[in-house]
Amino acid sequence: MRESLADTQLKLRVEECADALGISRSTGYRLLQVEPRSSVAEGKPRGAPRGLSKTERADLMALLNSERFMDQTPREVYGELLSAGTYLASVSTMYRLLRDHQQTQERRAQRAPARYHAPAVRAERPNQVWVWDITRVPGPRAGVWYYVYVILDLYSRYIVGWMVAETENAILAAQLFTETLARYEIAPGTLCVHSDRGAPMTSSLLQDTFTQHAIAPSFSRPKVSNDNPHAEASFRTMKAQPDMPTRFHNEQEVREWMTAHVAWNNHQHHHVSLSLFTPADVFFDRVAAIVAQRQRALDHMWNAHPERFPKGRPIAKLPPSFVAIDPQSVYAHGEGWHDTSPLNPLCYLEKHHRKPRPSTQNLLNF
Repeated sequence: MRESLADTQLKLRVEECADALGISRSTGYRLLQVEPRSSVAEGKPRGAPRGLSKTERADLMALLNSERFMDQTPREVYGELLSAGTYLASVSTMYRLLRDHQQTQERRAQRAPARYHAPAVRAERPNQVWVWDITRVPGPRAGVWYYVYVILDLYSRYIVGWMVAETENAILAAQLFTETLARYEIAPGTLCVHSDRGAPMTSSLLQDTFTQHAIAPSFSRPKVSNDNPHAEASFRTMKAQPDMPTRFHNEQEVREWMTAHVAWNNHQHHHVSLSLFTPADVFFDRVAAIVAQRQRALDHMWNAHPERFPKGRPIAKLPPSFVAIDPQSVYAHGEGWHDTSPLNPLCYLEKHHRKPRPSTQNLLNF
């Protein structure tokens, strides 16, 4: 087409030539101005006029792989050669040459990225799964905090153990669990404990304590804030209480307030997720008697005013048959469910046992 356009241009204008060939006028001007790129059209690589020759590339590659420079970066090689009065190529050219020979990858052994699955624990009875966490409450002035350790029974939301301290560490957490396990006489291999990945939770001391008592640990995924929702919801309920002080003057005041709050939470708080039963009702298996009493009250109103119940006879609701973290993963014992039976291999990890720490009985509360 280029030759045809050039031949006809001798007699006709560019516009007429373009119309005759069925192309636009701008295409006609461009075809006349641009030289043919035969090398590209034929698939031949264009050589860089300022690039290194094949011999220079081979010599530079041999130098980079020599014993003198094989462990040095191109910048080190460039600087050393230039200081010695030798210039072979720029730093970017060295990198480009090494990249062409696949020699810019990381040479050290690299660990594959860890993959963390969503926690999948399921409780069908009390004292089968405990969740725990640590929160802080404000002290007498800015920057001063008191730390509240809380262990919650997942199935009933019953606070089985708690503690107030001025610091957050693994020694206090291990002592709290030791005392709480002894108080409720937890049999080895029957309990799973879930928590986030805080320093006290993942400490070797606490993990040794779990191993001694054959407890299966479960952890939240890193940097995922909602993998321990029941403990976080418990703290939200605690801090939303109208009688919680804006600031506590001392540790003893925190302990006194927590004593009253735990009693309210366990014995008076009608939990929505428990069908308005208190955690103590579920934990101590008082649900059947209370359901019967509730059903009698509903039946009495149903018999007196059935028109107030357009959906039929009301039925007293029961608490859920199981409580799970990430229930979609553990429904019907799905994949990832922590079996807390004595056969659970997580309950029998062999680890080095540390020496027992001094008792902190005065810090523990139940």
